[in-house]
Amino acid sequence: MPDDDWGFAPPPFNAEQALLQLQRAMRDCKLAARGKGFELRGKAVVELERQGDAIAARVVRKLALTPEWEAFTVKSAAEQRKLIDEVKKRLARWLDED
Repeated sequence: MPDDDWGFAPPPFNAEQALLQLQRAMRDCKLAARGKGFELRGKAVVELERQGDAIAARVVRKLALTPEWEAFTVKSAAEQRKLIDEVKKRLARWLDED
């Protein structure tokens, strides 16, 4: 497939708008907002922060009082969807463990 752009480019990434969409998605996942982060039952799950033209995100590896963080950088709509899917997958796993 030599040239699959079909004559148009994807819209430019808007970090401010993407941050709002990520925050909305976290609330839709039943996470409670606290400062720049989101919690589940008082335990940190996600922290989101805008850094220039990107979003720095930290997601816990395991739900615990002392979290181990995994860093993500969101610079495109595809990475934004990937982060939301990753959070949903981890939440489902943690809720199934209980």
